[in-house]
Amino acid sequence: MLKKLGPGLITGAADDDPSGIATYSQAGAQFGFNMLWTMLLSYPLMSAIQLVSARIGRVTGAGLAVNMGAIWPKPLVLLFVCLLFIANCINIGANLTAMGASVELATGVPSLPITIFFAVLSLALQMFIPYERYANILKWLTLVLFAYIAVLFVVKIDWIAALKGFVWPSLSLDGNSFTVIVAIFGTTISPYLFFWQSSQEVEEIDRKDEAKPLEEAPRQAPKELNRIQLDTLAGMAVSTIVAIAIIMCAAATLHASGKTDINSAADVAEALKPIAGNFAFALFSLGIVGTGMLSIPVLAGSAAYAFAETQDWKAGLDHKPWEAVGFYAVIAAATLFGLSLEFVPLDPVKALFWSAVINGFVAVPIMVAMMMIVSSKKLMAEFTAPIAMKIFGWGATAIMALAAASMLVV
Repeated sequence: MLKKLGPGLITGAADDDPSGIATYSQAGAQFGFNMLWTMLLSYPLMSAIQLVSARIGRVTGAGLAVNMGAIWPKPLVLLFVCLLFIANCINIGANLTAMGASVELATGVPSLPITIFFAVLSLALQMFIPYERYANILKWLTLVLFAYIAVLFVVKIDWIAALKGFVWPSLSLDGNSFTVIVAIFGTTISPYLFFWQSSQEVEEIDRKDEAKPLEEAPRQAPKELNRIQLDTLAGMAVSTIVAIAIIMCAAATLHASGKTDINSAADVAEALKPIAGNFAFALFSLGIVGTGMLSIPVLAGSAAYAFAETQDWKAGLDHKPWEAVGFYAVIAAATLFGLSLEFVPLDPVKALFWSAVINGFVAVPIMVAMMMIVSSKKLMAEFTAPIAMKIFGWGATAIMALAAASMLVV
């Protein structure tokens, strides 16, 4: 079963990046256990839309941007890709900052050289490690997420209150609560995850001689679609379970002690130390660094795949940098641009907010395009989405549209 896990698992794990950790922590710190219900709602929606993206890549043998170009004007697709690049760079910068700050808290080493080290290390791994080995590194790196589940065992949880938060929360829908709900859905269902998983399925085809796009080799469909379903559902389950653990941890410690304002993932780790002890602090810090190393290549890589597909560049982590110059140039630019934000007097919280706004607005038309593609017999042949996938996929699209619209008034 472990061999079947890959693109979906990495995608789900990358969803819990330091920016996501900060969002989930803020939800727990501000509202206690009363935001846990959002996890029950988001799991089927995020699973459906990621299944759609993976299905498009595996059936057509082409990434999401290529398929979007088949139904929409290419300049419009390129505009969305540019917005994706900007949002991803801001996220990379925020993640690098959180990683450096966490190491500084744990060791006392100044954060700036550590932040630069992580950026260079991530870039070097993407450029010079063969894809198969690199994918395995990312797969095993997902284990660091269990640090957040381990934290639950070293803090005192009111399990009755937690259970109530899933099914009967005590929550008034005002501006503050709605903002957090929008933030949760914005960080859970993100455009860069769509592009990454779709392109990773194309990589899987390119890497194996016997693998073909399903529209060319329909006999491979039962095995491959079953693998995609297992991989994606498992990956989204890991993402959701870890998010639940982070919300519960923040609720049981920060909310319970009256600390309700969190600005970054590193703030959470620092606040945990006097409340939950050194062990919880160390686990939380380890998770921030590990998830950062996992998410940065997904953020940079998804932008590179999207750009390469719109420009007909050679793309893929299986290629050497000199074989796919444009593709790796975008990866380098995204990583270095994100790193440069460390030297700009920019409020990281505001930067993340505007990143979420961009993601929220970009996600909606991309999701509409994805649902149109996966429903098209012309593009998907006999492998159009089943009814359940269409229902949940369009449901996720509607909720993201509502979230994007609410950003204008919240």
